[in-house]
Amino acid sequence: MKALITGASSGIGRDMARSLSRRGADLVLVARRVDRLERLKAELDTDVQIMGADLSQSQICFDLYDQLKGQGVDIVINNAGFGLFGAFDQTDLERELEMIDTNIRAVHILTKLFLRDFVKQDRGYLLNVASSAAFLPGPLLSTYYASKSYVLRLTEAVYEELRRRGSHVGISVLCPGPVQTEFNDVADCRFSVKGLSSQRVAEYAVRKMLHKDLVIVPGGLMKATQFAERFFSEKMLLRMCYHMQKRKLRP
Repeated sequence: MKALITGASSGIGRDMARSLSRRGADLVLVARRVDRLERLKAELDTDVQIMGADLSQSQICFDLYDQLKGQGVDIVINNAGFGLFGAFDQTDLERELEMIDTNIRAVHILTKLFLRDFVKQDRGYLLNVASSAAFLPGPLLSTYYASKSYVLRLTEAVYEELRRRGSHVGISVLCPGPVQTEFNDVADCRFSVKGLSSQRVAEYAVRKMLHKDLVIVPGGLMKATQFAERFFSEKMLLRMCYHMQKRKLRP
């Protein structure tokens, strides 16, 4: 078993690498911060290949696939991504476009390219990391929420296409709520509720991915929240989400 994990230098990506290594998987770990990947490699017992890459650049995504397409990768975890907090008319456009390229274009490219190989082989696992944000509108984190909604809906659509043709390829989407990672620092905000540990989320995600679950939602609170959303109007959800997001402002 060989797994490619993007955004593997910290948080959920790093802990999924640990989880899969414990299961005996060889790993290809991709992130911008090579020094962190080197430290992670040193603690793992399976074979680990590390690659420094900025996946916001589409050509690098194609190059990554070209380097790996003959290496027997059978698990792809698209985890790289980040957020940006603030009112839509005030946030930096270039940073948002970089987010769209990382959160959407890179996921789209790598999913499509590796999926084609997996379909030919009739085996393999794809896990796209979205967020509980994918289920909601996101005032003050609008571009991030929209990007994660794209990841959720793309994954669901591909799942149904595979199911209808009787494929044995698994595709899943991880939709966690707040997780104790570096997200806050990058997005320049703070969570309004206590997050789950990235170790717990990663272990749960890997287990559910290997079981070929479609939508993976860790934690009872997020499951209950997702269920409750259906009882509110869209405008009510917008007001509630804005109030919740505003609490994320750093003091």
